[in-house]
Amino acid sequence: MHYKLALIGFGNVARALAKLLVRKQDLLKSKYDVTFSFTGISTGSHGFAVNPNGLDIQKALALVESGEDISVLNNHQLPITDSLSVIQHSQANIMFENSPVNTQTGQPALDHIRTALNLGMHAITANKGPVVHGYRELTALAKSKGKMFRFESAVLGGAPVFSVMREAFPLAELTSFKGIFNATTNVILSLMENGETYDDAVKYAQSIGLAETDPTNDVDGWDAAIKVAALVTVLWDTPMTPQQVNPTGIRGITPEMIATAKAEGKRYKLVCSAEKIGDKVDASVSPQLVDSTSSLYGMMNSSTGVTFRTDVILDYSITLSEKPDMKGGPLETAYGLFADFVNVVK
Repeated sequence: MHYKLALIGFGNVARALAKLLVRKQDLLKSKYDVTFSFTGISTGSHGFAVNPNGLDIQKALALVESGEDISVLNNHQLPITDSLSVIQHSQANIMFENSPVNTQTGQPALDHIRTALNLGMHAITANKGPVVHGYRELTALAKSKGKMFRFESAVLGGAPVFSVMREAFPLAELTSFKGIFNATTNVILSLMENGETYDDAVKYAQSIGLAETDPTNDVDGWDAAIKVAALVTVLWDTPMTPQQVNPTGIRGITPEMIATAKAEGKRYKLVCSAEKIGDKVDASVSPQLVDSTSSLYGMMNSSTGVTFRTDVILDYSITLSEKPDMKGGPLETAYGLFADFVNVVK
């Protein structure tokens, strides 16, 4: 079976996905008799390209990585001027949505996914916005079209967080989860424990590309909060927004507080948690002291992870291992997208 693919958003993660797909194309062919071509690409600042007969993905990668425009690859008689027109004219079977996250509304990703599903495409995303703001609607729309809406990469990158509860624990009732969902704050707190100031730790996280120029979403807890909201929305089928999580970030953690904690054998972590009590879910994101008995204690640098508690298995942990250079690379997230692709096509 041949699949035509549209990439909406062509940043680090989407480019890593394109390279991973190319690297795995022989395995896809031999194991699942699956082949693919890229028929549409939308970028934020390097133009748009559509060719239903297939785009030269290596040329597209080279153009973007050298700062050039991909519109020279466009082979369509109608003008392609935005992401929606890429989706509409790509004739794709599967659309990968990786536009920037909007924590407030989920747009424009919501419209991208609605459009793709309505055109009969499967939709795969790493974007947390449409999961939080459109999970029920998009899942119902996908079902009505006989297609799939998948988003494994939305929380913890390549770790199968949603799949574990959906497939590995059928009919197990989730009672709570606790974890570290934001690598940037974990790097900052790890550096501060090693004697760095908060400002220097933030600058380092920015220098390695882990933190944005404006680190507000990370350090004030909003990135973690939308991930908590996504898990609550999906795993408990209980709609929740980041605003309802109402996070507390790490700006108030001082070197003195960290030194005192270290002397007591403890450390600060930006802890993400949620618990179902009756028909309600209590969720929070806040800095907390943890000691060596906690599964979160050993998650240093860019490590992230989560522990689930259910009515049948009390504690089940998923941890992404730390990287020696502290960088949180795009490959893990790209692999989550790739895994969704494999599960859709097989």
